[in-house]
Amino acid sequence: MKWQEVRELFPDKFVLVSILQYHEEDNKKVVDEVAPIRTVSEQDANKEFFRVEPGNVVYHTSNPDFVIHLRKDPLM
Repeated sequence: MKWQEVRELFPDKFVLVSILQYHEEDNKKVVDEVAPIRTVSEQDANKEFFRVEPGNVVYHTSNPDFVIHLRKDPLM
C-alpha cells in the first residue's frame, strides 16, 4: 500500500507499519510501500516507536512523505 493510501485511511493518526519497499536518496530512506499493522494512540506512540520489530516503524500520517533520515557516520 502506498503511504498516501495509509494517510487517507488513518488521517491524523500514529500508525505502526511494516516497510515493504523503499529506496535511498542521499542520506534518506524513502518508503514506497507499507503494510499497515494498527494505529497507535498518542500516549503510546513514543513507547511503541522504540519497541518495534526490525522492518516496522511508527509514523504519523500528518507527514506527506514517508522519509527516514539515515546516519552514515556513527556518533563519536
